Amino acid sequence: MMSFGHEDSTGGTSVGQKLEKTEKGQVELYAAPAVRTPSVQQLSRAAAKLNLQLDDEELKQFRDVMKGTVTSYQRADQLVEPLPPVKWPRTPGWRPEPRDNPHNAWYWRTEITGAPSGKLHGKTVAIKDNVAVAGVPMMCGSRVLEGYVPEYDATIITRILDAGGVIKGKAVCEDMCKSPSSYTAATGPVENAHVTGRSSGGSSSGSAALLALGEVDLAIGGDQGGSIRIPAAWSGVVGLKPTYGLVPYTGCVSAETTLDHVGPMARTVEDVAMMLEVLSGYDDGLDPRQAPNISGQNYVSQLTGDISGIRVGLLKEGFGLVTSEADVDDLVHEAAHELTSAGATVEEVSVPMHCDGCHLWNTVAIEGTLQTMIKGHGLGVGWKGFYPTSMLEALARGFKSRANDTSHTLKLLMLFGEYMRETYGGRYYAKGQNLSRVLTHAYNNALQKYDVLVLPTVPFKATEIPNQDVSIKDFCQPGGKVVANTCPFNLTGHPAISINAEFSHGLPVGMMIVGRHFEDATVLRVAHAYEKIRDSRS
Repeated sequence: MMSFGHEDSTGGTSVGQKLEKTEKGQVELYAAPAVRTPSVQQLSRAAAKLNLQLDDEELKQFRDVMKGTVTSYQRADQLVEPLPPVKWPRTPGWRPEPRDNPHNAWYWRTEITGAPSGKLHGKTVAIKDNVAVAGVPMMCGSRVLEGYVPEYDATIITRILDAGGVIKGKAVCEDMCKSPSSYTAATGPVENAHVTGRSSGGSSSGSAALLALGEVDLAIGGDQGGSIRIPAAWSGVVGLKPTYGLVPYTGCVSAETTLDHVGPMARTVEDVAMMLEVLSGYDDGLDPRQAPNISGQNYVSQLTGDISGIRVGLLKEGFGLVTSEADVDDLVHEAAHELTSAGATVEEVSVPMHCDGCHLWNTVAIEGTLQTMIKGHGLGVGWKGFYPTSMLEALARGFKSRANDTSHTLKLLMLFGEYMRETYGGRYYAKGQNLSRVLTHAYNNALQKYDVLVLPTVPFKATEIPNQDVSIKDFCQPGGKVVANTCPFNLTGHPAISINAEFSHGLPVGMMIVGRHFEDATVLRVAHAYEKIRDSRS
């Protein structure tokens, strides 16, 4: 219940607005208050936005009542809030010169060394630039956050350094992570590592490119609709979207709390599994996406290459889409059937509702991102956990002053999300969330018979990077086609990995393997078995 009109609990009448004598008898004036009582004009504007018809006299009375509540905000401003620890020393790093960054995959370079031993000892790591690293500039691919430097480490950063990893810098990501291609970042397009002029995939574009180029051993990606798996597929590396909540999202820029995933990327399945061991586990209540009983496993020890008895279901609805390329479908089919040589059985399975998954995801992702990332400044409200207030303030300032500097894809989301929210009041966001449970049940039914589902990560190979002067339509249109197979599993939270099935016309083709909730180990086992089969042909 809201409390109005009370005095400051310290006995004063208004925190930050009084004179006080010191022990030496000197009179000092408190600093100006951080939160001021609103003016009648400010309340009038607020009333208009809320469809309240109030005259000046009424507004003055409401203003008088609010004065006591303002004291609470002033007191809150004086208190020191807890921050996640920054355990390992570092310098701010440097912005790489173009000659040292030919694929434009690095946003910022660092050299942060952690523990002298551990599972990741000596392994070099690139961090997607939607993950906070204390003292290192963070842009999230957008002019909106340009100039922001967090003062805290995301939980996964501490875990990487505690395990002996060496952080080499921040990898470019797409503008506020809102593109599955690699040409929306404010710092410019990220070139595909294999074919010049092609997309690396997004939004973890820099992470995938740096791995494919061999510049780092490991990378962090984030995934709200396929943003780990798509760049992994188009760059020919391995990327795992873990089960929802298995890896804490604490300290990362949130797009939509129910879709947010963060996870490992690498060139091999074993390295992804090793990184998952380090990243996974409960974060002491700081991340609302996690249940208290969440814990990881020893994933590496389960990578035997033997998948005897594993039942693989080829997801019929993931193939033969309007946008599918025949070579992509064929290579994934062939790759899946090769798993029989490692002991698996492979059959086709149908989940008709998979075709509706992208439609449902749109209803949640568009309005949810508007409310969480844009209007909620990367946080939203109503959940228990760590709120990075400095990031919130930076996003609030950025969206107020630099919204027009964002990419066409982000502007499209903002415009349509606002239209839907204003016109339909959140009805379709709510309906999409409700129907996501039906979609989850549909996949779970298939996964009762099959241990994993297999389908192309993206129905087609990496597309060309367009000129920056193309029409808005041509700039934005590819997005929905790219995420058709990946985004449904963000709604449902199933673990899903992309591994390179093979190359076609010089470009990688990704195979996606999806498993039961918290059976990430099975997904990794199947991917590793295929990796061994594929590599034995080389």
